[in-house]
Amino acid sequence: MGKYIAKRLLHLAGILIAVSFLTFLLMYLAPGDAAVKKLNAQGIAVSQEVLDRTRADMGLDRPFLVQYGDWAWKVLRGDLGASFKDGTSVAGKLGKAMGYTALLALGSLALALLVSLPLALLTALKKDTATDYILRFFSFVANSLPNFLISVLLMYFLCVRTRLLPVVADKSLKGLLLPAAALSIPMIGRFLRQFRAEILEQLGKSYVAGACTRGVKGRYILFRNVLHNASISILTIVGLSVGTLFGGSVVIETIFRWPGLGKLAMDAITNRDYPVIQGFVLFSAAVYVLVNLVTDIAYHWIDPRVRQE
Repeated sequence: MGKYIAKRLLHLAGILIAVSFLTFLLMYLAPGDAAVKKLNAQGIAVSQEVLDRTRADMGLDRPFLVQYGDWAWKVLRGDLGASFKDGTSVAGKLGKAMGYTALLALGSLALALLVSLPLALLTALKKDTATDYILRFFSFVANSLPNFLISVLLMYFLCVRTRLLPVVADKSLKGLLLPAAALSIPMIGRFLRQFRAEILEQLGKSYVAGACTRGVKGRYILFRNVLHNASISILTIVGLSVGTLFGGSVVIETIFRWPGLGKLAMDAITNRDYPVIQGFVLFSAAVYVLVNLVTDIAYHWIDPRVRQE
């Protein structure tokens, strides 16, 4: 297991290096002068003398590879630079926003699993019945609707019409409900169809028929065998949803003014705050690859067959 984790860490380190290089390259090739954007964001009058001094302080007068190497070395030490807008630490901004995004992501994922897994079991057991067709139809609709449309519909019915929840999310549990619901609805639709397919595949295996022949109770077969054997695929689906959570949170957090990474990234893009954008992309990539590593390790723990490969 130790050798496997070390090998995976090397692969993930290579991915992060590639992501960091491409991110830095895109910011380097972005139109406009980064020094001018920094001075404008801080409200400083741009003169040639001030511009030259700022460019020198930022290292923009050096070759590209030297700039990248200096930035990468600082990143390894935990220094992601300072925001153009207010001069505060990018790492501090990301750390503060990460807590809110993690709360939103975990809440949405928990809600999606609590709803989709029981419904997937129901549709699999009621295959080709009216219940199955109705739930599959709603799962298709939920998976097809974009996040911003779901957000607008929820805001209209739950905020404007009934006034049950606040339009602008505050930092309370009540304020979290609406953005979490908007983020989880497409996942519920996707999870329902994918979990159903995996459960049906397991129900068609010979071990299920053999257990039924021996008189094993259906509940035991379903929860002890079918769900256990389907857990590898379910874990894969959940792990891959991390990218969807981060991508979808950008839209959701902006709409509901939730102070997470998504809103921070959108504000940085609007203000052309390049250090924050670079930090957000690199941080998101690091979280994504680490979640994939944890998922791979969980495979070895759940399924002994994976450890023998």
